[in-house]
Amino acid sequence: MASRNWLSIFLLSAVSTSILPRNVLSSGRPQHKPNVIIMLMDDVGWGDLGIFGEPNKETVNLDRMAIDGIMLMDVYSGNPLCSPSRAALLSGRLPIRNGFYTTNGHARNGYTPQNIMGGIPDSEILLPELLQKAGYRNKIIGKWHLGHQPRFLPLRHGFHESFGSSNCHFGPNDDVDTPNIPVFKDDRMIGRFFEDFVINKTTGESNLTQIYIQQALEFIERQAKADDPFFLFWTPDATHEPLYASAKFLGSSQRGLYGDAMIELDDGVGRILRKLLDLGIANNTLVVFSSDNGAATYAKVHGGSNGPFLCGKETTYEGGVREPAIAWWPGSIRPNQVSRQVSTLMDLFSTILDLASIPVPNDRVIDGISLLPTLLNGTTFQRPVFYYRGDELMSVRMGSYKAHLWTWTNSIEEFQQGVNFCPGQEVAGVTTHIQTNHTNQPILFHLGRDPGERYPISFHNREYTDNIRKLVDVVNEHKKNLIRGKPQLNYCDNAVMNWAPPGCEELGRCLKAPSSKPHLCYWPH
Repeated sequence: MASRNWLSIFLLSAVSTSILPRNVLSSGRPQHKPNVIIMLMDDVGWGDLGIFGEPNKETVNLDRMAIDGIMLMDVYSGNPLCSPSRAALLSGRLPIRNGFYTTNGHARNGYTPQNIMGGIPDSEILLPELLQKAGYRNKIIGKWHLGHQPRFLPLRHGFHESFGSSNCHFGPNDDVDTPNIPVFKDDRMIGRFFEDFVINKTTGESNLTQIYIQQALEFIERQAKADDPFFLFWTPDATHEPLYASAKFLGSSQRGLYGDAMIELDDGVGRILRKLLDLGIANNTLVVFSSDNGAATYAKVHGGSNGPFLCGKETTYEGGVREPAIAWWPGSIRPNQVSRQVSTLMDLFSTILDLASIPVPNDRVIDGISLLPTLLNGTTFQRPVFYYRGDELMSVRMGSYKAHLWTWTNSIEEFQQGVNFCPGQEVAGVTTHIQTNHTNQPILFHLGRDPGERYPISFHNREYTDNIRKLVDVVNEHKKNLIRGKPQLNYCDNAVMNWAPPGCEELGRCLKAPSSKPHLCYWPH
């Protein structure tokens, strides 16, 4: 880790106004259990923040947050898709261990649409469950995405409060063949997307982000008055299609509707951090910003940017799994820092437990490692990162070297229909449309010299032979000790859709479900 003086002058060229004051400083370490806020965005790419290189420089509050904290340059999601990534973060475990994968097809991404039968297993110990036992008050605001049947909902897994949805905001649906997605307050439905919580798909207008911001501000203020430690998991989803922004922000970006959504989310980040400062609890609150997976490059101008990295969401190339990440904690994290510690979102599990002096569960493998030494002291260390797609280990990174054991973007049939996970980025023998096994001779990249994974190191090069054996040994050790969880994403059934969520009775809004017909889910990529 190293200090970067250029960070302190970065925002001088920004056009928008930051809500945060300059030079946020605080004296002394916190006297009570620290509060924790994780801001997890949806499909936001590494290149979507001004301070990470987005040329329009429209994320002024996030950029200010980075200047006043630490930029984490080499952070990876636990999976290149939403549901498994979130399960990995909250459990500290790879999806292959916690069950958030499918065996219906080799190396296929699965998630939790509303006809999925599975969800987060009770056997998994989630971060909020452990924090709850330690006296924390926990709330999730936004998208959950770890299962929508009652036994999978947030209040069954450690959260005291929730506001948002268990699924993506897809729609509108007809409530006959497919129900619209419900919005929950705690464990009760209070309405449905497109009916009570409107998203205008023509204009992109919706007030959802404003609702999520207000929910966060009210929770923080309430907990500050109670003087109780809290965990806020803030997971707005405006940057996931269908994109949306409130009227005030429509047309505010040079990037179109996606940029409008980003500016509004950035404004929300600023308002939340400002609230912490105003309440005098900023020096007792760790705030981490990141994203669940890479930007959806297949969405073209309706998706984000992965900066210099290859491909995007759904893939295990850098663009699919490398995330923007910032940590902010005035008085504890020194400002103007950049860290190149290789890390994962699963590390938040162990980091936050370490922060709260809570032991890590010792009855299972935890893939997350505490980053407190990195955040507070600039410590760096070697560790492997494993990149899975469904049931297959696709690649591994150690240090600056990344080895691809398998390559695959998506099928040639899907590609020919216009679905392109790597637009404008064909790399011969790397961005393959056929699942290609390189296990006997992995493709090796040096991510320092070649962050875009364009130029494989020659098999005949001494650098290749010196480094590939170390990576292969790491892979073999990982596989030897791997115990796979029971796959949760294999079976679907239209009867388990959101026909009659808890709370629909009070509203008189229950819908009739069809007969149960369980079947294997189809995952195209």
